Amino acid sequence: MRNIQRLAGVACGAAALAAFGAGPALAATGSVHANLRPVAENGVDGSGTAMVKVSGNSITVTMAAMGLLADAPHAAHIHFGADARHECPTASDDSDGNGRLNTTEGGPAYGAIVVSLTKTGDTSPDSGLAVDRFDTAKGGKISYERGSIKVSDDVAKAITDGQSVVVIHGVDHNHDGKYSGKAKSDLNPDLPTEATDPALCGVLSTAPDGGMATGGGATAAGPNTTMIALGGGALLAAAGSGFVAVRRFRTQA
Repeated sequence: MRNIQRLAGVACGAAALAAFGAGPALAATGSVHANLRPVAENGVDGSGTAMVKVSGNSITVTMAAMGLLADAPHAAHIHFGADARHECPTASDDSDGNGRLNTTEGGPAYGAIVVSLTKTGDTSPDSGLAVDRFDTAKGGKISYERGSIKVSDDVAKAITDGQSVVVIHGVDHNHDGKYSGKAKSDLNPDLPTEATDPALCGVLSTAPDGGMATGGGATAAGPNTTMIALGGGALLAAAGSGFVAVRRFRTQA
C-alpha cells in the first residue's frame, strides 16, 4: 500500500511539474523593435520605428514614421510567412523588371499579412485594405499606438523569434502628391499601384539592424526620440469590426 502511495505521489508530482513547465512554453513573451527604412526602388525618402510588446496572444504596437506621402492614408501591417526570408525586399525581388517593387514582389521576403495595424476594429488580414481605419500621414508623418491586439500562437512566436516584418504602404512614383497613375495595384485593380506599393520596411527583432540609435533614410533617431517628435499616439482599443471599402484612397484614372 505504501509503495502504491509513493508511486501515486511521484506520478502526480511529475504531472504537476510537466504542467507547470508547459505553461510558459506556450505563451510567447517579449519586446521587439524595428527600424523602418525605405523599400528598394520605390523612391521613398523616409524613416521610422516600430515596437511590439508580446504577452501571450496579445500584442501592443507603437509605431512612428516620417517622409511618407503627405495627407494620404497609409496601410500598415505585420507580415510573416513560414517560407519567407524574414527580411525586407531588395531590388532583386523586382520580378517584372519595371524598376519598382509591389506588395506581391515583396512577399518572398516578408510573407503574408498576419496583423493589420488599423486604428480601430478588426486587425486580421481581412482588414488589409480597410483604408478608413488606417492612419493618414498628416504632413507626411504618422504616429500609431494600439494595445490588446489578439494574435495566434504562431504569430506571437514569429514576432518574438524575429521572423516578422513591419511594412508601411503607399508611395508617389510620379511625384504628383497623390495616389494616381495608370498602373493598377496588384492587390486591388480599383486602386493605383502607388496606393499599395511598400514604402517603409523593418524586421522586428530584439536588437534591430543598425541599433536603436539609427533611423532609416536621411533621418537618424532613436525610437523614443522619433515617437516624441511625431507627437505620440493615444492608445486605441478595438471598436467594432469589419472590412471597409477602399473609397478614401484618392485616385486618378
